[in-house]
Amino acid sequence: MKKNRSRFKRKYHIVILAVIIILLLVPFIINGYVINYSKDYIIERDEAEQIEADCILVLGAGLKTDGTPNYMLRDRLDTGIDLYLKGSAPKLLLSGDNGHKGYDEVNAMKRYVLDSSISSDDIFMDHAGFSTYESMYRARTVFDVQKVIIVTQEYHLYRSLYIARKLGLDAYGVEAKPYTYVGQSMREFREILARNKDFFKTIFKPKPSLLGDVIPISGDGILSHD
Repeated sequence: MKKNRSRFKRKYHIVILAVIIILLLVPFIINGYVINYSKDYIIERDEAEQIEADCILVLGAGLKTDGTPNYMLRDRLDTGIDLYLKGSAPKLLLSGDNGHKGYDEVNAMKRYVLDSSISSDDIFMDHAGFSTYESMYRARTVFDVQKVIIVTQEYHLYRSLYIARKLGLDAYGVEAKPYTYVGQSMREFREILARNKDFFKTIFKPKPSLLGDVIPISGDGILSHD
């Protein structure tokens, strides 16, 4: 009887240990799946000219204390501007956070782009890009984007492309300049968690916190300005 009990306890402990190991591995399996799914949609700048996209979507990354784009965001904007000037797409869609008083990421992005002498008509502003998921959802639903070139740093491109394609966008990504930024190791770790979160989010496809009237990307960007 004692032997049977002892065997049962051993088997029970093995099962529990196996379950714990699987649970610990799942986030890394999902992370690898998202990267593998998206990697073939990351293209070089010269390839972007052949895509014939509706727009170039530049994702927000934060501001400096003086209200101007931080280094990561500046690099994204410079890449987006370069693609636009080379004719990769006829419109720029700037998506960022304007949800807090005194913090206006999208207008800071617009001012930076206007300094490159790009016409206001071709600049669309998404003031409610509070997350990567919401930026992609709103690009499709609010701005009626179907084919898009996404600009962000490589580590962020995998998740951005995964979300976009799972939401039905014909999406490609171009990497902003591959610099090593302060705090990148922590950013990479958080991105593993974010890829897992958005993996499940794209299964259930919840609506963003804000939607609003449709402003087609094929029209006049000034309609999206505040």
